[in-house]
Amino acid sequence: MLDSFYLDPNAVTGPDPLGILLVAVIAYFCGCFNGAVIVSKYILRDDVRNHGSGNAGLTNFYRTFGGPLTLVVILCDVLKAVVAVLLGSWLLGTAAGANGYAASAQISAMWALFGEYWAAVLCLLGHMFPCMFHFKGGKGILSGGTIVWMIDWRIGLVVWAGFLILFLLTKYVSLGSVWAGASFPFATWYFYPDPVIVILAFILGGLVLWKHRGNIARLIHGNENKFSIHRKKDKS
Repeated sequence: MLDSFYLDPNAVTGPDPLGILLVAVIAYFCGCFNGAVIVSKYILRDDVRNHGSGNAGLTNFYRTFGGPLTLVVILCDVLKAVVAVLLGSWLLGTAAGANGYAASAQISAMWALFGEYWAAVLCLLGHMFPCMFHFKGGKGILSGGTIVWMIDWRIGLVVWAGFLILFLLTKYVSLGSVWAGASFPFATWYFYPDPVIVILAFILGGLVLWKHRGNIARLIHGNENKFSIHRKKDKS
């Protein structure tokens, strides 16, 4: 992985635009594979979006159903992020190097990193707005948390350390999630000061914050729910 670079599409050869589009489509549909919806709707026959916060994510699934199937939800959300980012990196990095100049290794690494961020954004869009589930998905924390480790362990440390500290001190998952969304683009900016990469990072972080806008309002007003290992009974 490069410490820093400046991705200038006019100065370096890169993958065909169709390759970038292919990565976008694959990553989006990977994101649409929503574990909470699939397990609740097709295995438990009780859509998680009809309970609790109405969110199709891990926290609402656990609060509503609990049990060992929570591990299946975790596995789904982790694996789809892994597949999307690896494919984005491999497809765009390989395609760029195949076009190459003498510096093809550098060019490949540059486009591979772009592929990771590009796939990450589309994967999160698929998770949050899945077309096959009426565009009602989750908030992207587990998938996003997987993505940051895959992109760069240093960025992963910044995002996850802040998340865990805030969660352990306050028991608010949402507060840690807000930190994750806000810190990710700035950590990216520090380690990879490239305009294109930073823009993608801000889009990704902005999506997380947007999906947590209700939680942010409840945190401000002091009525946000704290996490508990004891599953709450659904009163609806």
